[in-house]
Amino acid sequence: MSDEKVAQLRLLEKLRKSGSIKSTKLTDSSLFTDKDMVPTMVPMVNVALSGKLDGGITRGLTVLAGPSKHFKTAFGLLMMKAYMDKYPESVVLFYDSEFGTPRGYFSSLKIDTDRVLHIPIKNIEELKFDLVKQLEELNVEDKVFVMIDSIGNLASKKELDDARDEKSVADMTRAKQLKSLFRMITPYLTLRDVPLIAVNHTYETQEMFSKQVVSGGTGIMYSSDNVWIIGRRQQKKGTELEGYDFIINVEKSRFVKEKSKIPISVTWEGGIRKYSGLLEVALEGGFIIKPSMGWYQKLDIETGEELEGKYRAAETETKDFWQPILDHKKFQKYVEGKYALGDGLLTGIELADKLEMEADE
Repeated sequence: MSDEKVAQLRLLEKLRKSGSIKSTKLTDSSLFTDKDMVPTMVPMVNVALSGKLDGGITRGLTVLAGPSKHFKTAFGLLMMKAYMDKYPESVVLFYDSEFGTPRGYFSSLKIDTDRVLHIPIKNIEELKFDLVKQLEELNVEDKVFVMIDSIGNLASKKELDDARDEKSVADMTRAKQLKSLFRMITPYLTLRDVPLIAVNHTYETQEMFSKQVVSGGTGIMYSSDNVWIIGRRQQKKGTELEGYDFIINVEKSRFVKEKSKIPISVTWEGGIRKYSGLLEVALEGGFIIKPSMGWYQKLDIETGEELEGKYRAAETETKDFWQPILDHKKFQKYVEGKYALGDGLLTGIELADKLEMEADE
């Protein structure tokens, strides 16, 4: 071992022992290893969360924002179910301010409600005090999933006090309290390895060309690992409405390219379509073709040859149709290339240096 290496190790150990906070070398830090990902049953929801078909929910804050009746709570419950299935010993803290989640949502997803602690909340401060206390008591080994439904409809304590005192002054504290809440809990979510799903509202800006913005101020955006703004478009058969395509707009992500748009189909009769969103991606990537209007045909991924069988869109929504494609490395790599963020910060610099060296030669 070189003298420089010996000196480095000696200094690192000296600093580690003299510090008042427990520390470890970055190489050995569990906080910088790959995050544990919990896949949901819907592949393109996993892509929206992680950029990968087999990725999913991780520790930290995920915000699901959008207007009313845009499937926000159902997306949160889908993630809750995935976490509970992966960790049979896990429990859920369900903070509820809207009291509008139908019991049928839990039963339709087969969520064991005996493992869900329902916590009614009336204001932001009440949520903050209870949630910080709960997170403080956890160990990293404890498997806990947290969901707040919703942040967007939660008043501040001052707003409630003003109402009791019959004051009609504007509440200037709400955004500060929300920022304080997320500033406080963010380190705990990472250090305790806890995923938190927060349902939120959006509002239209007053610009000439208005856009949807997440409500609650900047604190939510700063603290979040993922922020979705969910839109929707109608699914019709003739003039009859059959359901909606809910469009996940990735507003912020530490894993997915921002502004990615991912459609997830939900029908009145069939519920969430497990394989929705995949057809568009496979068509764009050349894994499936449209030989004629309204028909789809698979290609051999290795040779590019057309395979036997033509399908209507509804006929493609089966495991037999999709599993061979989902399992193929080429399709997985294509999806990651389309949606996942790269981690090569120096790629451009290294490429420029390589080109300069080749030019000098």
